[in-house]
Amino acid sequence: MRVAPMSSRFLDACRRRHTDMRPVWFMRQAGRYLKPYRDIRAKHAILEICKKPELAAEVTLQPIEILDVDAAIIFADLLLPVEPMGLKLEFLAGEGPSIDNPITTPGDIDALSTDRTEDLGYVGESIQLVTRSLAGRVPVIGFVGAPFTLASYMIEGGPSKTFLKTKRLMYGDETMWRRLMGKLVDVLGDFGALQLRAGARAIQVFDSWAGCLSPEDYVRYVQPYSRALIERLRAAGVPVIHFGTGVSGFIRELHAAGGDVIGVDWRMNIDAAWLELGYRPAIQGNLDPAALFASLPELKQKVNNLLRRTGTRPGHIVNLGHGLLPETPVENVKAVVQMVREFRHQEANRA
Repeated sequence: MRVAPMSSRFLDACRRRHTDMRPVWFMRQAGRYLKPYRDIRAKHAILEICKKPELAAEVTLQPIEILDVDAAIIFADLLLPVEPMGLKLEFLAGEGPSIDNPITTPGDIDALSTDRTEDLGYVGESIQLVTRSLAGRVPVIGFVGAPFTLASYMIEGGPSKTFLKTKRLMYGDETMWRRLMGKLVDVLGDFGALQLRAGARAIQVFDSWAGCLSPEDYVRYVQPYSRALIERLRAAGVPVIHFGTGVSGFIRELHAAGGDVIGVDWRMNIDAAWLELGYRPAIQGNLDPAALFASLPELKQKVNNLLRRTGTRPGHIVNLGHGLLPETPVENVKAVVQMVREFRHQEANRA
């Protein structure tokens, strides 16, 4: 399956083409910092919103109308695929995602299903609703978790600081580790394809926990599976954004796993990251989410510094180094978008 092309500032930047100004969107741009989202969350749980296409579409569209960003990212959760695989997912108040029956034995891995991805069709329905509503105004970004990040959740049962259970399996039974990762590539590849068929015109692969690994372990235990997943997604002809947190020590290895766009967190200078990658991919990022709590003059300095660091080379997408924090002042988020828009005119006037 190949996806029909679509023209937009964001997609042009993904393909390293010149744009009239930098495209900007934000990870977690639909979230608690927006009052309309809080109003919906007061009545509906996260999983309920994800599984009701009308609600997911409404939440996805909120930041487009409020912020005027250059792309919509579908409201979903990267752990949704664990349910059709046979695990029980819930979100605990104040604690986040929890899996009631995590993987503890090789038999648990063998029992995981890989042929029920169509159970996630509600995400496709949400994308269809958003695409129809936007009518080509901006593209929709789909997303999947990377195999390692999903594997860690499935083994740990939730977030972890040490990832000890994950690494015990990874080091202790490489055969079962590879079996688990292979199953995840199959499921995530199918889930990504489902989103692309529904109308997504780019897709982001989130490796939220890759930063817990050494470069050597990443190359041995993770990179082959991220590469296999990204190759499947790229076969549709859409840009793939590959984002990992805490991976400044092995950004080249992350890029070697694939991605038309590499997302960079705030722990390294974006110009240094782009140079290290030989300017081969487009680059996305990388304001510290906490920077949006600064005064507007300080925030403007940070935004302009980011834009100057990336220069005039095509292929930079403005984003944060991770997701918007729930307490973020919405006026500051709007201000960042406006600062990015105004920067082009400032530079033109200087020229």
